[in-house]
Amino acid sequence: MKISHKKVSVKEHYFNKLSFYAVFIVLIILFASVIFFVQNDKADRLTKLGDDIVKNFRVGLDYEKVDLLSFSMALSEDGELKNALIADDESKGYSILSNISKRFKKYTHLKSLRLQVLTPDFFIFARSWNEGFEGMPIWWFRDDLNEFTRNSEPKVGMETGRLLTFKATIPIRSGNKILGYLEVIKLVDEFSVKLRERGIELFALMDEKYLKQAELMRDFPRIDNYVVANQNFNQQLLAKVKRLNWDIFLDKNYIYDENILYLHEPMYNGVGKQIGYYLLALSDDTLKKFEKKNESLSFFTQFSDEDIKKVVNAWENPYGSFRNQYDKDLIALLPKLQKEDKASLELEAKSILRTYTKEELIDMVLSNKHKEKKIGEIE
Repeated sequence: MKISHKKVSVKEHYFNKLSFYAVFIVLIILFASVIFFVQNDKADRLTKLGDDIVKNFRVGLDYEKVDLLSFSMALSEDGELKNALIADDESKGYSILSNISKRFKKYTHLKSLRLQVLTPDFFIFARSWNEGFEGMPIWWFRDDLNEFTRNSEPKVGMETGRLLTFKATIPIRSGNKILGYLEVIKLVDEFSVKLRERGIELFALMDEKYLKQAELMRDFPRIDNYVVANQNFNQQLLAKVKRLNWDIFLDKNYIYDENILYLHEPMYNGVGKQIGYYLLALSDDTLKKFEKKNESLSFFTQFSDEDIKKVVNAWENPYGSFRNQYDKDLIALLPKLQKEDKASLELEAKSILRTYTKEELIDMVLSNKHKEKKIGEIE
């Protein structure tokens, strides 16, 4: 009996031991499964958030370009500027551009606005920010201007030059003759400030191969094989960004490190050539705020999503209810100007609108109903 009891005790011992190991293994599997699902859930959350943020960023970028292009189109029709080009009066050209730039900086949101006019063969005719560069050729460091030898259509994008800037380049015409080209230039720093106000840090990264012409950027900080183009980048983040594995980053589309989500988006110039990347950095607090945004507001501008879609669609349907680009841009520009800037343009706008039918005018009113409530009749 004693032997039998001993055998039972041994069996119970091994059974308990096996049960313990079995429970332990099950717990490990459950724990690993929880960690796996939590990690995957977090990865899915970050992927979705990243996609939404990049989508909004593209919309904001498109708005910046459309806004700059609309100003450029209207300014390229300035009669005084055309007369100065025809008369080859460079001093008059500088005076016109300087005064326009001062008014726009004072009365609009374009605070880093610069204007310059080029001759048809791409020599400087006049600049708004300084004199003394008249007659200087810029074709040798502005590869983007080569496109105008094949196609004289307006273009806008992030362009390489002495600095990396937003540029809208518009032909100035007298009939079918091209008198020159107007360029409206804005620093990327202004866009960076707009993003920072919403908790997003921007690093505009230009491929270092463009440093040959971008001589003013040769001492700018570098990340991997790219130059940080905006000078108001977050200094504290720079060291962290430099530690990122760029190969993995470009392959994964995002990296989450030390409670910061890093995203990237290709940077294209006005002819669709990739010249670098936009790197976005968002803290956990910003991500939580972005997740809680249920209202139909764009993350980057004061307009609703519906309004932004109209701006983006303008690329595919540029004239909308208008007959041509000039009519559209002139009317769009008027509300943005102060009284002293409106006088001559208002007369021209009224003259243009008289040529439209009642139905066309109604379409214009309806397509802009988000701006203000319209009262009255069109006769």
